[in-house]
Amino acid sequence: MISVVVVTYNALPWIERCLESVRGHETIVVDHGSTDGTVAFVRERFPDARVIEQENKGFSGGNNAGMRAANGRYFLLLNSDAWVVGDGLERLAAFADEHPDAAVVGPRLSNEDGTLQRSVRADPTLWRLATEYLFIRKLAPRSRLLNPLYAGGFAHDEMREVDWLYGAALLVRRDAADAVGLLDESFFMFSEETDWMFRFRLAGWKVYFFPGAEVVHVGGASHGGRMYVENLRGHLRFLAKHRGLREAERARRLLLAALRLRGLLFRGERGRIYREGARFLSSGDTRSLLS
Repeated sequence: MISVVVVTYNALPWIERCLESVRGHETIVVDHGSTDGTVAFVRERFPDARVIEQENKGFSGGNNAGMRAANGRYFLLLNSDAWVVGDGLERLAAFADEHPDAAVVGPRLSNEDGTLQRSVRADPTLWRLATEYLFIRKLAPRSRLLNPLYAGGFAHDEMREVDWLYGAALLVRRDAADAVGLLDESFFMFSEETDWMFRFRLAGWKVYFFPGAEVVHVGGASHGGRMYVENLRGHLRFLAKHRGLREAERARRLLLAALRLRGLLFRGERGRIYREGARFLSSGDTRSLLS
């Protein structure tokens, strides 16, 4: 049995297509205070779905609430702006059944126009963050050396064991989650899946990318692009937790320098977001920013 968990916040533009794609499976919708009628729509249009309403506890807190209420052997954590194509969910579960060491299996993610949405990631390090925030990866986006964070050179066309996967659609084995624990709720949004899959791998489980299943993901709709600071905080929290405060502080200084440069190079909304990120990173050391 597969239990689908969808966390919503003002999800009306996409939630119907999302839930329609998993109809027939136990579905739990965790709403974080929608004001656009999402809850009423789900209850009317999808009466078999269980709706849990709670205060906004972020990606981790929402998915954890759904998983605690679920009954399946597998959880599918599915963004509210994503939908499964065809029998993709059954394909993910069949792959997991064939790989009993798999804690997490992720599908091929596609944009609405059918193009690839790169979802395979490597664990963050100072060098890997530098290749992203200093635009080094732009020099050779298909290079594993210069674009390691996004698995440069990997065409997402074959099964692969990976460090971690972008969390728009993740099939998670209940037994693995029971053994390792659920998502760390100190991560409000961003890097929580990085931390979770790192912990799975430390415990001997594996994370797989499986292109035999497809999910379309709109991207950005679930948080409206307003969470850039949380993305930065997620990097620091992951490094502090797994590499120590000194390494996280080095990352803070690297990111601060990169965003100050970006804030000078870019105008408009993009430049404003970078300058806001730089203000956050300059407002204290890593310990204080994570407290």
